Amino acid sequence: MTMEEKVQELKDRKNLLMLGGGRSKIDRQHAHGNLTARERIETLLDKDSFQETGIFARHRCTNFGMEGKELAAEGVVTGAGTVAGRPVHVASQDFTVAGGAAGEVHSEKIVQAMESSLKTGTPFLFMNDSGGARIQEGTDSLAGYGRVFYHNVMLSGVVPQISLICGPCAGGAAYSPALTDFIIQTANARMFITGPSVIKEVTGEEISQEALGGPHAQMNNAGVAHFLAENDLVAVRICKKLLSFLPSNNLEDPPQLEWNDVILPDKSLNELVPVEPKKGYDIRGVIGRLVDACDFLEVQPLFAPNLVIGFGRILGRSVGIVANQPSVLAGALDIDASDKGARFVRFCNAFNIPLVTLVDVPGFLPGVQQEYGGIIRHGAKMLFAYSAATVPKVTVILRKAYGGGFLAMCGKELGADRVLAWPTAEIAVMGPQGAVNVIFRKEIAEAEDPQKKRDELIEAYQSTFATPYAAAARREVDDIIEPAETRRHLAMTLDILHTKREFRPMKKHGLIPL
Repeated sequence: MTMEEKVQELKDRKNLLMLGGGRSKIDRQHAHGNLTARERIETLLDKDSFQETGIFARHRCTNFGMEGKELAAEGVVTGAGTVAGRPVHVASQDFTVAGGAAGEVHSEKIVQAMESSLKTGTPFLFMNDSGGARIQEGTDSLAGYGRVFYHNVMLSGVVPQISLICGPCAGGAAYSPALTDFIIQTANARMFITGPSVIKEVTGEEISQEALGGPHAQMNNAGVAHFLAENDLVAVRICKKLLSFLPSNNLEDPPQLEWNDVILPDKSLNELVPVEPKKGYDIRGVIGRLVDACDFLEVQPLFAPNLVIGFGRILGRSVGIVANQPSVLAGALDIDASDKGARFVRFCNAFNIPLVTLVDVPGFLPGVQQEYGGIIRHGAKMLFAYSAATVPKVTVILRKAYGGGFLAMCGKELGADRVLAWPTAEIAVMGPQGAVNVIFRKEIAEAEDPQKKRDELIEAYQSTFATPYAAAARREVDDIIEPAETRRHLAMTLDILHTKREFRPMKKHGLIPL
């Protein structure tokens, strides 16, 4: 054969492999509203930037009719490319090839991409669309899963890992996304460990795939998914936006955008938060006034909505925002909110993203089920995460800051570098009503008019403790500011803290109360 003929043979082989499971299966994928594995990569990466690896990989299984059976690219497309000019590594499972089932070589291709991601310090993006393990390969398939899980852990905290769940993700395969930093799940995707048929056989419970493993089930109920997407295109858009806030690895700072330095007072902030501490409001309105261009990417908006977390920018610099949501459970911290907040704080700390905490918390949520569910253990995760974090930490107290809930929202004693308070802030062990009932129980009971006496004592307590000035006198608050000046104070503080260095005792790792 001449060189020209050999080149043509190469092109023909590649063109055949790029068809995956064939035109009919591609059409079926499109009919279900899904992109193919290659179309997802093409949509995600910059034009002509994809460098594929392992397209000619083949399995070595000879069991149950697998001998001689060719599966295009082993059912997963892997390689590297760029997103907005920044290098990334990708793996995209191909449902048109044996249902995207993961065998030994399939998993090894994913692992190779992960290893390359680790060596080069670039994010790893994994598009999941698989029916599960390739049963014909037996323990080789399980071992492949194990290697993927192991490398998920090796990459953790070194490079960002983002999973896009674009189809089925069942059984052991669901643990790989769970080990990554963020999960984006599409409307057509289903994710669970045991499906409805197995659950019915074992427990007798009947449930649909949608109710068990659909996107709303996995965010609202389980807190597994971080973002919901209508389809593959929206999932890719979310992934790109998320990457724009993140550094490529733990040795880099997040990308900083150009931004106008001039910050004018925002008088609307003086009116956004009701002075009355029991009145609810949407904290996202405050966040929108503090970040650049009202651009806030909220994470897990439907899970534990009493705590709002997400990414924004202040003068072009990425920040992670943690805020109580007074419109839900009065902003109290419960089990799920504690888990949600602690995990986000630890991610930001791992990737050098400063933390801005907005406090309006009445404390931890009381209740028998909360106590039985382990609110002590879960709440301690917030204390641990903030205390362990060495990135710049700025706390702004808007209204209520009561008891252990205030400490869990990064009080001064948990290492906050700056604590700012609005004039409406109330910083105390507990709310005035509860405190008076405890401290002055006997005086109230013996008074001629108990209610009048109680009101007088509440007013005295409020003037003594439920103000920011008592805390500022004891240096638990660094400054009391006008709400309109909050964005300017945050920008200046973050600029000063940008070079912060904080050293901790040498240890293998801390023992977070899991």
